[in-house]
Amino acid sequence: MLEMSVQPLRVGIIGAGEVAQVIHLPTLSLLSRLYIVVAICDISQQSVDLCAKKYHIGKATTSAQDLFNDRSIDVIFNLTSDEYHETYTVAALRAGKHVMLEKPLTLSVESAERIIEAEKEAVNDARVFVGYMRRYAPSFVKAFKREVAGIDRILYARCRGIVGPNAYFVSQSGTSAQKFTAVPSVAISEKQKLLSGLVEEAFDATDGVTKAQYNYCRFLGSLGSHDLSLMREVLGMPDSVSGVSVNEPFYSAILNYVGKDDHRFSATYESGIDAVARFDSHLAVYGEKKTVSIQYDTPYVKGLPIKVRVDERNEFDEVVTREILSSYEDAYTAELAELHACLTEGKEIKTSAEDAINELRLFTMFYRRWEQQERDARFESIIKVL
Repeated sequence: MLEMSVQPLRVGIIGAGEVAQVIHLPTLSLLSRLYIVVAICDISQQSVDLCAKKYHIGKATTSAQDLFNDRSIDVIFNLTSDEYHETYTVAALRAGKHVMLEKPLTLSVESAERIIEAEKEAVNDARVFVGYMRRYAPSFVKAFKREVAGIDRILYARCRGIVGPNAYFVSQSGTSAQKFTAVPSVAISEKQKLLSGLVEEAFDATDGVTKAQYNYCRFLGSLGSHDLSLMREVLGMPDSVSGVSVNEPFYSAILNYVGKDDHRFSATYESGIDAVARFDSHLAVYGEKKTVSIQYDTPYVKGLPIKVRVDERNEFDEVVTREILSSYEDAYTAELAELHACLTEGKEIKTSAEDAINELRLFTMFYRRWEQQERDARFESIIKVL
């Protein structure tokens, strides 16, 4: 049986940094049947030149507008840092380009709402696909969700993301990343202005934000968003947040859920980055007689297995442990295959902008709980003095 011909999508990339060099450009090359990279943009001329030469990209520019004006481009890969997510995504939508936006969607709920509004008004019905690749990993989509569905009643859940420095894993990825610091001073100033504005918006702060608030927001937007997006797909949004711990570089929270038959359970979230070269990222769901967990390894080394483990009691009252590996296909490859299907076949986008705004809402629940804890601590200090 002959395979039907597939029309490749023409890609314009904004952002030629580490995630482009180590992840997306190699993956797009492997998926050349589905994608053709026709243009790349970055504020660093050196980064643009490096990537254009290495991956034989015809157009290399430091102006994002050049990509928006290019009628040959079907989809923009927005691989820039968080503060530019809204700016370039909205511009791309207005130009009628689909957007593959690296997570997080943005850093504030208000910013997310502006992106969603721009998508509703987009030319050519352009769509936004947010890059939460863990949610497309075959072992998650198939084995993990299937096994969790077999839990009659969830009693507890744990979400953990404690990892070592990215540089350790990137250096062994087989695809080196070069970082160039020669960028225009005006770009550095604009970058800081955008970032400060988003963090202030996230905390509803009119008089600026503290260093702790700034770092918390940046952390949740980076490592935290991956873990929490995965947890949210499985458990949904929490009913409330009992407490948070903000002790850079580690952060944690206790979330409260209402499950089947109004049964209540809690989930813990714990995450942080240290100097130990390990990647402990997992989600575990506990039932009365069955526990299901999924373990992710670093995405910077292609092909590492993502495994699901099931511990349960069988009908003979024996303890049984099963390990499931649905596929060695890495999550980024699976994600971009899904992106192509969504944009060419009209398939529903799971990680849409309207889905991803819920991460920002969850972040806000964390911020408000933290602020309340800080107020309570100050009040208790005053009472002690009196």
